[in-house]
Amino acid sequence: MKILLASSEVHPFSKTGGLADMVGALGKALAAAGHEVGIVTPLYRGIRERFTELRATDHRVEVPIGDARVAAGIAELQLSKRLTVYFVDQRDYYHRLALYGDNNTDYPDNPQRFIFLSKVVVQLARDLPAGPFDIVHVHDWQLGLVPALLRSEAHRTGWHSPRTVLTIHNLAYQGRFAGGGFGLTNLPPAFFTPAGIEYYGDVNCLKAGIIYSDFITTVSPRYAREICTEAHGCGLDDVLRARRARLAGILNGVDYDEWNTHRNLHLRHPFSLRKLAGKAATKLDLQRELGLPARADVPLFATVTRLADQKGVDLLLAVLEEMLATNLQFVILGSGDPALQLGYQALAERHPTKAVARIGYDHALAHRIEAGCDFFLMPSRFEPCGLNQMYSLRYGAIPIVRRTGGLDDSVVDLSENAQLANGIKFTEFTSRALAGAIRKAHALYRTPKILARMRKNAMAADYSWNRTTTEYEQVYRQALA
Repeated sequence: MKILLASSEVHPFSKTGGLADMVGALGKALAAAGHEVGIVTPLYRGIRERFTELRATDHRVEVPIGDARVAAGIAELQLSKRLTVYFVDQRDYYHRLALYGDNNTDYPDNPQRFIFLSKVVVQLARDLPAGPFDIVHVHDWQLGLVPALLRSEAHRTGWHSPRTVLTIHNLAYQGRFAGGGFGLTNLPPAFFTPAGIEYYGDVNCLKAGIIYSDFITTVSPRYAREICTEAHGCGLDDVLRARRARLAGILNGVDYDEWNTHRNLHLRHPFSLRKLAGKAATKLDLQRELGLPARADVPLFATVTRLADQKGVDLLLAVLEEMLATNLQFVILGSGDPALQLGYQALAERHPTKAVARIGYDHALAHRIEAGCDFFLMPSRFEPCGLNQMYSLRYGAIPIVRRTGGLDDSVVDLSENAQLANGIKFTEFTSRALAGAIRKAHALYRTPKILARMRKNAMAADYSWNRTTTEYEQVYRQALA
């Protein structure tokens, strides 16, 4: 098949979260499976300087945004024989300090920025020499208008357009903006109805993708079920239930070329399932790097996350004050809500020998934290998939997760299967439940035989893209049918 992926971020070029990891890895996996793959993404500030092999092309695009016309160049990077990344070079829209906003505030012209990107995807799907494409696979609200735009273009011109697949990475982010801005889409008025793009008087980009795509996926089976309920549907559960026959949950895979313990530029001490001495050495190195006492006998807990309510880090902050009175250490790497940033920094100042808060994101440090910690905390309110729990499994760090979304799908608790257990789960989103899970981890650390078996199960868990790619191929065939 010829497949065009479109995403607002793609690792290793741009990233704010798991979306970038997933799209970058999916593109590689589909190409390795023999498909011809293109990826469309913005040329953000700094990409050209970091990837000097990227080249400009003669291909230019110009599309209407309301009454204006906006142009862009297309740059290209050939990643492998069957995988090409197409960068949309529009400096006014994408040459900025951040991807979506700064100072914890979205850019006010995000509707224009991503309507433009969606229209460019439609034009490239028509005009790229690599086409014609069988499938256009778009991700999240930023590209949610693509299926509607493709349908409109096909109706207007008679073009036999590609089939479309939408992947919802997080239903809570829907790309809503005032209905008065519908004219920016240049779609016929018939699209702006309650049965289409309109949502309580607003434009809803993600709803558009759900309504007009040929198939919808989410990033875990449980999340696909959850979003069809009123509790987790974020106001779109009725729309999703109406399309349930064309909705599938596919658990994300992990790029083990990137997240491995024995050929990793970010880790000084290789280790494996049979030779764990490197993990113990990595922990001691990490403790020293963070300014913590280098002690093998103290369990090290960690999290690498966005500081947002979704991730349960407010609950974790409330619990840690009590937990740090016991014999443990904790490190957090992340950024987000300014109040949460200050809260974790204050916690670290009160407990300088037990807690560290690194604000920001450091990819290499993230690897060292996953590899060096004993337990990895993910107490999310909801979690469509989550990737860090899978990274921590491969790195021999026991994940402590709440039973929700992909966390529930990818971690096995002792109560579920004592022989295959690889993590610790709790159910209620309460301080008491999370504290209980941390106490279980503390007790587990003092039970080396059980800990060793769980660590073995964790490192043996296989969430590679081989399984995931096969499931996406099935979805593409269903969309084509």
